[in-house]
Amino acid sequence: MTTREARGLAAADEEEQSIASYLQRNPDFFERHQAVLARLRLPHVRGGSTISLVERQIEVLREKLSVLEGKLAELLRVARANDALSERLHRFTRRLLRAMPRDEALSRIEAGLREDFEAFQAVLVLIGEPSQAPATPRFVRAVPASDPNLKSFESLFATGKPRCGQARDSQREFLFGPEGPEMGSVALVPLGMKGSMGLLALGSADRERFHPAMSTEFLARLAELITEALSGSSP
Repeated sequence: MTTREARGLAAADEEEQSIASYLQRNPDFFERHQAVLARLRLPHVRGGSTISLVERQIEVLREKLSVLEGKLAELLRVARANDALSERLHRFTRRLLRAMPRDEALSRIEAGLREDFEAFQAVLVLIGEPSQAPATPRFVRAVPASDPNLKSFESLFATGKPRCGQARDSQREFLFGPEGPEMGSVALVPLGMKGSMGLLALGSADRERFHPAMSTEFLARLAELITEALSGSSP
């Protein structure tokens, strides 16, 4: 290569760098010069033909989309695997809860709600005549099936599913006593088949803590664990 040719290549490189820098500083250049954009041609990545710059951009976007779809499929696969593992762990936990003394089960449930989930306003209403004074009287309340206060929870028991949001004044008073008016939102969780065992009530002064749109899957699993612990516990 001659000195003149080398200088020519260097000058061409400088010119290309200047053009590239200009386009980077003026990304709207082709919007103002659409005729130039239409005349640009690029080699096709999978053949000897040429395509327009717009077509090449579409190809690049398709390639990026394909990569993203692959990543999304992998995330979904991992999520499904985690859900399956969570379900197996849930079943395993339910088995471990069986045959625990009732007082110990109630104490652990109350402590777990308070310490692990910061549920400081929690009441466990158990349907049935109390055989003895509960170990945690502030947390556990045993009422007979004929208790008139249970009628206001009939629709909740009929669905058998947790419900979050606002509660009636009479319900808050029954569940939380003097602190009832302070409860801005509550979560009501039936226990047993259609609330046959009773219900767990969680309260918060925050009106948005338990809102109707929130997922109740966790609460449903919590109900299963509590039901299992109390069903299999010994007196």
